[in-house]
Amino acid sequence: MTDEQLLQGPIHPVHVELGATFAPFGGWQMPVSYAGVVAEHTSVRENVGLFDVSHLGKAVVRGAGAAEFVNSALTNDLNKIGPGKAQYTLCCNESGGVIDDLIAYYVSDDEIFLVPNAANTADVVAALVALAPDGITVEDQHRAYGVLAVQGPKSVAVLTALGLPTEIEYMAYEDAEWNGVPVRVCRSGYTGEVGYELLPRWEDSEPLFRALLEAVRAEGGQAAGLGARDTLRTEMGYPLHGHELSLEISPLEARCGWAIGWKKPTFWGKETLTDEKAAGPARKLWGIKALDRGVLRAGLGVLRDGEAIGETTSGTFSPSLKVGIALALLDSGANVSAGDEIEVDVRGRALRCVVVSPPFVETNTK
Repeated sequence: MTDEQLLQGPIHPVHVELGATFAPFGGWQMPVSYAGVVAEHTSVRENVGLFDVSHLGKAVVRGAGAAEFVNSALTNDLNKIGPGKAQYTLCCNESGGVIDDLIAYYVSDDEIFLVPNAANTADVVAALVALAPDGITVEDQHRAYGVLAVQGPKSVAVLTALGLPTEIEYMAYEDAEWNGVPVRVCRSGYTGEVGYELLPRWEDSEPLFRALLEAVRAEGGQAAGLGARDTLRTEMGYPLHGHELSLEISPLEARCGWAIGWKKPTFWGKETLTDEKAAGPARKLWGIKALDRGVLRAGLGVLRDGEAIGETTSGTFSPSLKVGIALALLDSGANVSAGDEIEVDVRGRALRCVVVSPPFVETNTK
C-alpha cells in the first residue's frame, strides 16, 4: 500500500507540524514518534503522554435487545457491567480463533458502542451484521469519532485543566462536554499507567488534541507515537492482534481466558474454547527478558537445551528495564516456569534469556 492509499486521521496536519515520523499501520498513516521512542515512553511512565489513536475502529449496535445480542456474540459477559461501563472483550469465530479484541461501551440495553482495531473493524461489523436479528442495526462509524489517549501519572491534571471529568472508575466512562462539544471520557488505556481515552467527534478532534497537548506540555509531558505505544504495551504483556492474538492464536493461548464469560449460555466459539480449556491450550504466552545484550523481535525461535519450544510474537528494547524483552508462545509440553533460562535464536546467535510472567514492570492503571 502506497502513502497515497493510506488513510489519514483527523489530526494528521498536527502530526506533520510536530515533525512526526510516519509508518503504515492497519491501513492508516500513523505517527511513530516525535522526540524519539525512549523519550516518549519515559514521559508516559514518569509524567504524561498524549496519543492520537483515531485509526481505531468505531461501531454501534442499536435496537431493542442490542446488549443481549452482543453478549451472545462476544466472549466477555456484558451482564457483569451496565450503562456507563466499558469492557475488554473478544470477537471469535466458531473455531475459537480471534477475529479481533475490542472495547465494548455499554450505553444502554439497546445500544452498545464498540472500539475494534483499525484493520479488523470491517470484519467485526460484517460478523455482527450477518447474525443480527430483525430490529437490530450494526453501523460502522470508523470515521465519525477520533480517539485520543492521555496516559501517565499526571493525566488527571491534564484533564482537570480542560474541565473534563476525572473522578471515573477504571473501565467506566462519562459523556461530557469541552468548549460546548461532546466528548466521551473513559478511564482506560493501553500503557499500564493511569489514564483516559477520549472520543470526540471526528471534526472536533484536532482542536481538542491541540488543547490537550498544551496541557500535557504544562505538566512536563509530550506527544507520543505508535513506537512508544508498542514498548509500553509490551512491558505490560498486553496482546496486540496479529501478534499475540489472531485467527490461529486462541484467547487461552494468549492468557485472555479472563475475558471470557464461561458461564454464559452462548458466545461465538464457545464449544471449541470450552474443549480447549478442558484439555489445556497447546501453547501459552510468556514474557522473555534478555540476560545478555541483544535485540529481541517477533518471529524468533525460542530454545531450551537446543530444542525448539516456541516462537516470539513481539519483541523490543524496554526503556524502563534497559534490556531486550519479548512476548512468546511456548509449548505447554515444555513445562516452562517463570525464572527458567532459555535461549532465543537471534540471526543464528543463541541469546541467553529468562522466562518472565508478564507484566515486566508494575501496573499502575488503578
